[in-house]
Amino acid sequence: MRADRREEYSLTDQQRADRLLPVVRERVRDHRDRCAAYDRILTAIDTSGHPGTGLAALPWLPARMFKTHKLRSVAEHEVFRVATSSGTTGERSRVFLDQAAAAEQSRRVASAFRTVLGPARLPMMVVDTRPRLENGAMAARTASVVGLLPLGTDHTYLVDEDGRTDPRAVTEFLGRHPTGRFLLCGTTVMVWHHLYPLARDHGIDLTRAVLVHSGGWKRLHEGGVDDATFRSRLAEVSGLTEVFGYYGMVEQLGTIFLGDSRDDTYYCPDLAQVIIRDPRTWSEQPVGVPGVIEVISALPTSYPGNVVLTEDLGVVVGIDDGERPGRRFRVLGRLPRAEARGCGDAGGGPR
Repeated sequence: MRADRREEYSLTDQQRADRLLPVVRERVRDHRDRCAAYDRILTAIDTSGHPGTGLAALPWLPARMFKTHKLRSVAEHEVFRVATSSGTTGERSRVFLDQAAAAEQSRRVASAFRTVLGPARLPMMVVDTRPRLENGAMAARTASVVGLLPLGTDHTYLVDEDGRTDPRAVTEFLGRHPTGRFLLCGTTVMVWHHLYPLARDHGIDLTRAVLVHSGGWKRLHEGGVDDATFRSRLAEVSGLTEVFGYYGMVEQLGTIFLGDSRDDTYYCPDLAQVIIRDPRTWSEQPVGVPGVIEVISALPTSYPGNVVLTEDLGVVVGIDDGERPGRRFRVLGRLPRAEARGCGDAGGGPR
């Protein structure tokens, strides 16, 4: 399914459903043929009796299965990269990418963010340490940084290996780029614990920056910081107003649910859809009624991640009524007793 790479968020809700259904249905069949463990799980779960039509009738895979099973649809020698989630209990989701899947994932990330960044590569500050691969594996936080690197030039990392923020790196970067927009990226918790105090304490001007961020909201919410507070405090101390969150997960690498420029709602790319399910009946919830987030994407080809039931709670707040067409949804938090393993929850500094 090749969407127009100039605009990844162009389809209405009905157009999206019409295009996605045959593609994802075929993906599911293909993965069942190539991944015996996936086929056994779907047979055991048997979602066929649950209510729903169209995309809602597709069999879902609980996200936790990526922690307990080795799910890949390519031969072991074809695995090019293994991406892992972070977790507080030691459990990690693992997804297996062959070269084609890794390349397409990177292209999709770049295409998604070109929507808000424009076609030119921007000077880039990363609110994190320099990424490292360990034994060919890539943690989710590292993957989120690496996936954005092609969008920028002059990559400058604001956090050293000891977790300390380097004010000189920022001032030198701004000196090299005195005019024009530049890109800031990082997990939400890293931005709050490193960039925000740096800008506050050193009077750093970020009025020319555009920030893209994701993950780590659990820790911020525990400290009383919501999206509105996050935005207003950054604007107050640095002049930063162009802020875009995004929702994504290691189980669907490359599928970027892009945030609204004004609040904490998200939009689906043309290759994906979100369904909210009642946690008791598993039927699809109507607009405005919270439930468990299910994410559907045409992107995964080397592992069976096309229809994933997450451990997140959310709500669809509108359809074809926002900055972009399609479903507009909000993430409300983790399911009760779900492991707090968001990719941004690792590596945050002290409050």
